[in-house]
Amino acid sequence: MTLPFTLKTFCLALAGVAALSLQPLMAATADDLGKSLTPFGAEKAGNADGSIPAWTGGLTTVDPSFKPGGKRSDPFAAEKPLFSITAQNMAQYESKLSDGVKEMLKRYPDTYRLDIYPTHRTAAAPQWVYDNTAKNARNAKLVESSAGPIPQGAYGGIPFPIPKNGDEVMWNHILNWRGTSLALDFRQYLITADGTSVMTTDGKAIQEMPYYYPEGSAESFDGDYWLFRLLNVGPPLRAGEQILGRTNLNGDKTQTHVYLAGQRRVRKLPNACCDTPTPSTAGVMSFDELSVFQGRMDRFNWKLIGKQEMYIPYNTNKVQAADKPEDVIGKHHMNPDYMRWELHRVWVVEADLAPGKRHQMPKGRYYIDEDTWQALLGDRWDANGQLSKSLWSLPSVMPDIPAVAQLSSGFYDLTSNTWFLQNLYTGKAQQYVVVDRYKASEFSPAAMAGRGVR
Repeated sequence: MTLPFTLKTFCLALAGVAALSLQPLMAATADDLGKSLTPFGAEKAGNADGSIPAWTGGLTTVDPSFKPGGKRSDPFAAEKPLFSITAQNMAQYESKLSDGVKEMLKRYPDTYRLDIYPTHRTAAAPQWVYDNTAKNARNAKLVESSAGPIPQGAYGGIPFPIPKNGDEVMWNHILNWRGTSLALDFRQYLITADGTSVMTTDGKAIQEMPYYYPEGSAESFDGDYWLFRLLNVGPPLRAGEQILGRTNLNGDKTQTHVYLAGQRRVRKLPNACCDTPTPSTAGVMSFDELSVFQGRMDRFNWKLIGKQEMYIPYNTNKVQAADKPEDVIGKHHMNPDYMRWELHRVWVVEADLAPGKRHQMPKGRYYIDEDTWQALLGDRWDANGQLSKSLWSLPSVMPDIPAVAQLSSGFYDLTSNTWFLQNLYTGKAQQYVVVDRYKASEFSPAAMAGRGVR
C-alpha cells in the first residue's frame, strides 16, 4: 500500500521528532537577557555534564598576527578531536545527529566521519547589537504582509531573542549578525557523482546589511535588510556575469538583477525566490537554499519543535585557513580532516508546504544554533517523501568584527549523489573583509552596467 504524501510526511516527521532529545522551552522574558540568558537569548548556563560550557562573552580577542583583509587563523588549531562518529558507532550518538548526517554516514562509511571537538561558545557581537536586541525583545512583533509574516519594530539586533514560534526563529536566522559592510572573495564548486570537482564561480562580491547600520532605527528602516552584488571573474565561460540583490523583509519588494556579459545588458529577474535556481551558483542551488535557508517565508508553515543538543559544524576556521581548495574538497563530501564538529544546543524548526503553494521540496527540518541564530544544518524531503538534500553551513569565529558568521555552505544531493560548495574562501588572500560603508549607488543596476565588461 502506498501512503499519500501528506500522511507519509506526517509519519516521517513523527519518526524524526521521536529521535530528538528535546528539552522543555524556558519560560523566559526580556528581563532575563544578559542574566540567565545571553544578550542574544541563548541559555547562558552549560549543560548538566559540562560537555556544553557556559557562555562567558564569546571570543573577542584578536590574533596579533591577523592583518585586516587577510585570513583569520584557527584559534583552536592545537586541539585534537575528543572522538569521531562513524558509520560503525553512529547508533550510539543517533539522537544528536540530523537525518542528513546519518544518511551520509551510511552512504559513505569508509570516508565520511564527524570529528568531535571540545565545545567553545565563541559567539559575540558589539554592545550596540546587544542593546538593540534587548529593545527588539520588547518591541518587535510579527505582522502579515503580502509575502507572509515579517518583523515589525525590530532593528539592529536579533528580532526575537525569546521566540514563541517557528516563524520568529527563522527570522532570527535570516537577520543574524554577521557584520555590516563586507568585501568577499570566494569560489564555488559542483562536485559530480563520480567525484569530479567543477568550479562554477570565481567571484568578487560586496555585501551590506542596512538592518545593521549602527545609527539607524526601526522607525527609519525601509525593509531592505541585505544588499549584495557579485562579479564573476571566472571560469572563462561565466566571466563578466553579475548579479545584484536588494532583499526586503517583504519578499514582494525584493529586487534582483543580472548582467549578461554576452548581451551587455541588465535584466530584472521576475521570480528571485524559493525553489527558483539562483544565477549566483550557476543555477545549482535554489534561492532559498543559500546559507541553509534564505528568503521569503510564505511558501511554508513553520513549526517550532523545541530545543535539543546536537553535533553541528562550528568554529570551522580550519577550512578557510587551508592552503588551497583541493585540500578541503573530497570526492563525495568535505574532507573530514578539515571539518570541526561540536556539541551545541539548537532550535529545531519544521517546514511544511503551505496550502495552495508549490515547491520542489515540500518538507524541511532546520537546526538553528542558539548562540548565533544561524541555521547550520537542514534536511529537505521531496514530493515522494524521500530525504533528498542535506544542507549545511560552516561558521567561522571572527573576533575582529566580533562575530561567528556563516562563510561556506552547501548541500549533499542524496538523489543524484552530487554536492555543491558555496562561498569557499580557501586559497584566497582576501576573504571576508570588513570595509567602510558603501555608497548607495554601488547596489544599483546602473553600477552593474557601468562595470559590465568582458
